[in-house]
Amino acid sequence: MADALDAGSAPVTEEQPPRASSGDKVMPLVDHLGELRSRLVKTFLAVVAGAAVGFFFADRIIAFLVTPLPTGQVIVLGPGDAFFIHLKIAAVVGIILAMPVILYQAWSFISPGLTAQERRMARPWIPLALLFFAVGVGLAYFILPYATAFLLSFTGPVLVPAIAAGPYFDFVTTLFLSFGLVMEFPIVLYGLSRVGIVKVAQLRAARRFVLLGIAVFAAAVTPGGDLVSPFVMGLTMYLLYEGTILVIARTERPAPDTEPQLA
Repeated sequence: MADALDAGSAPVTEEQPPRASSGDKVMPLVDHLGELRSRLVKTFLAVVAGAAVGFFFADRIIAFLVTPLPTGQVIVLGPGDAFFIHLKIAAVVGIILAMPVILYQAWSFISPGLTAQERRMARPWIPLALLFFAVGVGLAYFILPYATAFLLSFTGPVLVPAIAAGPYFDFVTTLFLSFGLVMEFPIVLYGLSRVGIVKVAQLRAARRFVLLGIAVFAAAVTPGGDLVSPFVMGLTMYLLYEGTILVIARTERPAPDTEPQLA
């Protein structure tokens, strides 16, 4: 009886996972980690090479960055401060000069996981990311005299402006990097829209919350406590937000009609 039931029952088979087609390349986790390490090493070497250039020209860069100050000079408080300021300037210059390599390595690591259409849509944004970063750094240098003038306007006969080199270059380098990185804001939004995480309707409905978030973010990220830097950064981010909505609206695919058709 048991044999008859066993013979009549359908055979039990384990569900096999879908196999990739012969044209697909499935990379194991170890290979992913190896490629990530290779990309990070190349990025690090590019930053080091750019930092070497920055260290060589550090004296000229320092003299250029202190021009917005009334005296054109800063005070070194410790025996090692000048050396560490040179290193700091070299590191920031290294990141700026290595940005093309950084973006290329990031794209080379991410692109194999995208479809051909997604790669075609995202490829023009790589040079735009470099352009946006350069514009952000240039914008930071443009507002640097106004930010320092605002902060120094509160000095006087009692509060004498004897500016230390360390805090001043902390202010300058943070300002430059924050503006450069914030300019990548539209690329992040566009990427999220391409993978379906955000939609134009969601971005438009969230305008009030985004405006509040941008104001808080700009006030927190910009150094120095002046009013010029957060205002310019917040205004720039909001304009980029609105511009990105227009771009996404032109490229976003309409939602498929899922309603049942009546006979």
